[in-house]
Amino acid sequence: MTPIVYLNGQFVPEPDARVSVYDGAFLHGAGLFETMRAENARVFRLEAHLDRLLRSADRLLMPIRRETLPGHDVFRELLDRNQLRLARIRLTVSAGSMRDGQPADVPSPTACTTAAPTAEYPQVHYDRGVSAVICGFRLSPTDPLAGHKTTAYLPRLLGLREAQQARCMEAIWFTTTHQLAEGSISNVFVVRNSVVQTPPLDTPVLPGIARSVVTEIAPRCGFPVEETPLTIDDLLDADEVFLTNSIMQVMPVVRVEKHDISDGRVGAVTRRLLEEYRQVVRKECGEQ
Repeated sequence: MTPIVYLNGQFVPEPDARVSVYDGAFLHGAGLFETMRAENARVFRLEAHLDRLLRSADRLLMPIRRETLPGHDVFRELLDRNQLRLARIRLTVSAGSMRDGQPADVPSPTACTTAAPTAEYPQVHYDRGVSAVICGFRLSPTDPLAGHKTTAYLPRLLGLREAQQARCMEAIWFTTTHQLAEGSISNVFVVRNSVVQTPPLDTPVLPGIARSVVTEIAPRCGFPVEETPLTIDDLLDADEVFLTNSIMQVMPVVRVEKHDISDGRVGAVTRRLLEEYRQVVRKECGEQ
């Protein structure tokens, strides 16, 4: 079966989906994207993803009207055409043509949505936890792209390469002022005395959709949440550490570099939050 994509308002076979060589994302990384999870052929927290993209577009590219982006019906049809119920969906929006290095006089963004089977993380990762490295790069609070999900993604991929070379799953970034920030593809949480802590958005870090779900559900589970500046000592001395993004959901970290987190086992708070997170997804997307 040939995959179908949704490009600039039309469903087209993947081999026929073409973007101009002058497109801003291709030439300059001038684009934004959202990676979303669909279960039971429904996208989890779709509006939150689209709102985040629109906020970033206003700040970095151009104002984009909500109605120009795919709606719920489009995502359902895309999943149906690809015969998918559990899927990883990516929406990419670029600045459109930048032939002379500047957007066209009349902005015409390129928007492309793809859907593919979700490559689920192995269950053993959730049962035993994963390892992470400290990224050799640093996040600058003055970087205009910080806190936004842009197609200028090479630094994050290089961070992931560091992790893979160390046989770890994620690379954890710190800022140039030595504050804990985020993972290459995730937000980071630490747990101390059953209090769930995560760096504040103005660190700056990406306002992750999964991050927001955890900050909602943790108090319901009896775990207070604090958005507070954190250091390397807070990370290494934590009782528990976990990562979040829309695909992995809540991923326990039991080792950073050669340092075990607490006793090197998945903690009770992380297990409880993962269970509750999955219940939220099932409730909002419908039972499969």
